[in-house]
Amino acid sequence: MVLWILWRPFGFSRRLLKLERHSITESKSLIPLAWTSLTQTLSESPGIFLLGQRKRFSTMPEIETHERDTELFSPPSDVRGMTKLDRTAFKKTVNIPVLKVRKEIVSRLMRSLRRAALQRPGIKRVIEDPEDKESRLILLDPYKIFTHDSFEKAELSVLEQLNVSPQISKYNLELTYENFKSEEILRAVLPEGQDVTSGFSRVGHIAHLNLRDHQLPFKQLIGQVMIDKNPGITSAVNKINNIDNIYRNFHMEVLSGEQNMMTKVRENKYTYEFDFSKVYWNPRLSTEHSRITELLKAGDVLFDVFAGVGPFAIPVAKKNCTVFANDLNPESHKWLLHNCKLNKVDQKVKIFNLDGKDFLQGPVKEELMQLLSLSKERKPSVHIVMNLPAKAIEFLSAFKWLLDGQPCSNEFLPIVHCYSFSKDANPAEDVRQRAGAVLGISLEACSSVHLVRNVAPNKEMLCITFQIPAAVLYKNQTKNPENHEDPPLKRQRTAEAFSDEKTQIASNT
Repeated sequence: MVLWILWRPFGFSRRLLKLERHSITESKSLIPLAWTSLTQTLSESPGIFLLGQRKRFSTMPEIETHERDTELFSPPSDVRGMTKLDRTAFKKTVNIPVLKVRKEIVSRLMRSLRRAALQRPGIKRVIEDPEDKESRLILLDPYKIFTHDSFEKAELSVLEQLNVSPQISKYNLELTYENFKSEEILRAVLPEGQDVTSGFSRVGHIAHLNLRDHQLPFKQLIGQVMIDKNPGITSAVNKINNIDNIYRNFHMEVLSGEQNMMTKVRENKYTYEFDFSKVYWNPRLSTEHSRITELLKAGDVLFDVFAGVGPFAIPVAKKNCTVFANDLNPESHKWLLHNCKLNKVDQKVKIFNLDGKDFLQGPVKEELMQLLSLSKERKPSVHIVMNLPAKAIEFLSAFKWLLDGQPCSNEFLPIVHCYSFSKDANPAEDVRQRAGAVLGISLEACSSVHLVRNVAPNKEMLCITFQIPAAVLYKNQTKNPENHEDPPLKRQRTAEAFSDEKTQIASNT
């Protein structure tokens, strides 16, 4: 009789093993002998292991390979639908491969087995051998190591050098809540097929989540899992409305953990302190803050129209630039003052608590009149940052005929960096057209658009950069000799100045 055994080493692949011929008759006296012969054959086959003193071999349940792959490190199925976190319900035993080695060579061997070793939260990769005090068991990744043939050549070479048998054994590993990742826990708890929240914005000790409707019944559990699985996080909050008020903050709900919203963050070498429940802060804008800061050099001037707690103003001031920073929110104004002192730039930043339009038509106008009247040698480069994506484009109207007198040379006209959201199929063109419509001119040839980040599906945050044309900025458009140029030449020069940046637009959008 020929027996075929379906072999599933740890449930990850299938192989049919053809065993030697065994003649098994109906005689009861011959059955034990045949069984003994069969078990001896199995014990000599790689990947078939006999368990315990009773010498019984294990058989794997007939399930598809991909199911076992997914379920091996998944929490127990009975946690599905849990809304109140019960950590004790996450106990599970999994069967994994192990390699037995002498304890004195473990440290040398582990350097070569990094790929193959098991990596799970809270689990040691090397444990004591319960049957041999002089040996250790190295826990192996069951997704990578099925039999001794699963080791790479370099790994087998090291095993041979250290006189270690590559023979694999099995070990029952007890898993608890601490050993599962947050995404694995939430995927097991939430309804099947639903999106899983495992990411968040970190603001100091606060995890800021944006939960979707189907996740709200599990919000307390999700918040607690975020706290448990992320060291340093002691509070989890959920935004419960959009940023639609004039102070640019939003209502939030504490899902789990402490109620304290006073926090401290470190971004690009600078420290900021604030009450997160009362001001706007987005850690995902760190790169954008750096990008704008790098555009300015010592001696330049920055007008920050919607400054928040200072992520543009403070780094720019540290470059020995002059900064005028404004925010309408009294809490932002308060923490802006505090953070300027904290970062020792309070002597370089003039701070205002005004509506953006009033700031532009008041302090900005006065300073521009003085700056642009300076001699050519003394004129600084002037930048105006308008980071209020929901409404900043509307404030561009404040630049129309803002200044009196004769226009200055084009090269000294202020450079505006204006932020906006777009859901258009061509977001760069959409932002350019909307900004141009407010100013009453075309920005096609004299602007660049930078993709800042993807906010949501089909929603982008962008920054349009351009020099304010003299025809927009000045009431009196009489040209002085310094500024006299034929219009075609002027358009060509402006277009060339922005050609490199427009190349960047195409790649970003």
